[in-house]
Amino acid sequence: MKKLMPMMLLFMTLLVSAAAPGGKNNLFQVRASGKKVPVYPLKVSPADSLSRMKGMDDKAGSAAIYEMAAFCTFDIDSPAPVKVKADKDVHSVKILPSSRAVEAEVNGREISFVAVPGDRLTIEINGDEYHSLHVFANPVEDEHYAPSDKNVIYFGPGVHYVSRLVVSSGQTLYIAEGAVLYGEMFQKEPGGPYSPVISLIGDNIRVRGRGIIDGSLCRTLTTNLMYVNGSNISIEGVIFRDASVWTLPVKNSSDVDINNVKLLGYRANSDGVDICNSRNVTVRNSFIRTLDDLIVIKTTSGGGKCEHIHAFGNVLWNEVAHAISVGAEINQDITDVVFEDNDIIHDKGREWSMRVYHCDNALVSDVVFRNIRIEESKNFISLWINKAVWSHSEERGHINGVTFENIYADRVANPAIQFLGYDGDHLVENVMLSNVFVNGTKVTDSSIVANEFVRNITVKQ
Repeated sequence: MKKLMPMMLLFMTLLVSAAAPGGKNNLFQVRASGKKVPVYPLKVSPADSLSRMKGMDDKAGSAAIYEMAAFCTFDIDSPAPVKVKADKDVHSVKILPSSRAVEAEVNGREISFVAVPGDRLTIEINGDEYHSLHVFANPVEDEHYAPSDKNVIYFGPGVHYVSRLVVSSGQTLYIAEGAVLYGEMFQKEPGGPYSPVISLIGDNIRVRGRGIIDGSLCRTLTTNLMYVNGSNISIEGVIFRDASVWTLPVKNSSDVDINNVKLLGYRANSDGVDICNSRNVTVRNSFIRTLDDLIVIKTTSGGGKCEHIHAFGNVLWNEVAHAISVGAEINQDITDVVFEDNDIIHDKGREWSMRVYHCDNALVSDVVFRNIRIEESKNFISLWINKAVWSHSEERGHINGVTFENIYADRVANPAIQFLGYDGDHLVENVMLSNVFVNGTKVTDSSIVANEFVRNITVKQ
């Protein structure tokens, strides 16, 4: 019993700490339109690159590798003044994405600026990128739900604990502002598979609200925060914090709209949105900051093709893996994928910001990267076919028809563009680059590194 007491006390301490809807934030205070706004603590990947890589590779131990940032969320129906008070004197401030061109005034420890509905801003002071503040200025909710509605699963302000919630056809899940849903692990039997915290299974399902879904009580690599499997499903407004594995996988689904969500993860395999074997899926106007992949398209054997995918208007922060990509698992065809009008404010990973990473046997065709603004990247562009640890088939695949258009990338450590086919029957071909700039220089033919299994590359000047 004496040996168990320290563990029990630790667990109770974690629960008490987690139970406060706002938790403890010592970094920032925020007012919007003159009203105080709750500021929530946020575990993020550490600034040290070796620690970030350890968090990715030491999967079981990744939950212990973090530093603290913060975020706040509020609704506005018109441009609104925002005042942020830091815990130290402010000598410089950067507000991202830079494409928003937000002007800030600094007075001692206080930063003042104007936010507009839909803003997903990151405030970095004194050159400190990691201990930043994310400001989510939502449009005012135009839908209203009552707790008494039999088709509504309603969570009001306060703390809630959910082990396994299934939202079925015709239902709406509403998580109100000020609500925090803590996911708890659910196993059908000891040692058995873990179920997602929330599953959307069926047709005509909606998720709405401004509340938080939190996975901090779930052991690493155990359970998704939300799993999608159905048709005509829309998810809007909610915040996902600290997933223990893929945050929001969309599998074998059609007509799915993910709008104005925020996904914030730091643990190994805490992908943002993984779209698998699905059709007609949009990811728009969202903010994603995770250790692993952000928005990726995949197909597994037997699940059918992936097609008509559109990811646009998102603000992205990648720590280790891919920002926007197709792959690695591609066992069924993937076609008509558009990544458009996205801001990658940080990409500090060991992978590539824009990539088709083909490790299997299917055809990838008609992929477009358009109007992408990159403020920092380690590796720029890659189209790649080969075998890797993710491969599930012996046969290799094909990449046919990829467009890069209006790409503006700064602070790119490796500006090379990599095109690598596998052999004469498994080619990278029909690729067009138009108006692509990296580190202030327009891309030319000499910017491309390609092997002999690449055909028909066009660089428009």
